[in-house]
Amino acid sequence: MAIVSFRFDSGGEPMSSDGADARLRLERPVEIAVTPARLERGLWVLVAFSLIGDIATTFVGLHLGLTESNPVANSAIDGYGLAGMLALKAAAVGVGLACRPLLPRPYRAIVPAGLALPWTVATMLNLALIATVV
Repeated sequence: MAIVSFRFDSGGEPMSSDGADARLRLERPVEIAVTPARLERGLWVLVAFSLIGDIATTFVGLHLGLTESNPVANSAIDGYGLAGMLALKAAAVGVGLACRPLLPRPYRAIVPAGLALPWTVATMLNLALIATVV
């Protein structure tokens, strides 16, 4: 059972703790069934969002004068622009999809997690860098 306590300010008067704080009791815990298949599906959605976020923030940062720190991505962008970046991302997803069947079914969520984690971190770092120049 979870207990959530709330305190309300009376508008400038000192607050007392004479047992007057409201308590909300959740009688039944909230249960969410997370099967390996559902987890993997959710992680693939995260892959899609993080991929889009990384690409978008990378090109916004480049437009603002920042540089790509990954030498492989930098070469692909310098040589082929957006198409080069998309090809790199497609290759990463392709390797993940090719390796996925090699894993036991309950562990297949590691593939989208392994793609989403660095792209999500890259998106966050890109946003922080963009914030410093805007």
